Amino acid sequence: MNIVFKPTCDLYDEYLDVARVPTVSFLNLGGERQFCGTVVTVKCFEDNSRIKELVAMEGKGKVMLVDGGGSQRCALVGDVLAGEAQHGGWAGIIVYGSVRDKVALSKLNLGVMALNVTPRKSVRRGEGQVDIPIQIGNIWCESGDIVYGDDDGILLLNGS
Repeated sequence: MNIVFKPTCDLYDEYLDVARVPTVSFLNLGGERQFCGTVVTVKCFEDNSRIKELVAMEGKGKVMLVDGGGSQRCALVGDVLAGEAQHGGWAGIIVYGSVRDKVALSKLNLGVMALNVTPRKSVRRGEGQVDIPIQIGNIWCESGDIVYGDDDGILLLNGS
């Protein structure tokens, strides 16, 4: 499915009754300041094993939406994983948690949003789940939803 970007504020006005906007604020860190795509959900806490597996797969313009539990103790994505995602055709990665390598992320042709930036990396213990419903702040999201990200934040619409 080819999804055309529209600014989140315009989408909110147009889809007021069905648009979902989290009450948490995200930093817009990637080189692509405006992006959108079909959601692939990941739930992981301070372990980026599932993210590593997904960036190795073809993204086909999708956006990885990561529920990292809001943790600011370690980064779930840095320049290496984000670079692999860009190379694999992902449109973006949104992390409800932290990322690292801020300057390098800003040079990628990839949307990257997160709550926080930290130099500390995560560990890989093989934990986490993909394609399950996740909660980002006050809203629930699932794979197949459509997400839009820009300097005003993120907005989700049902995929069906």
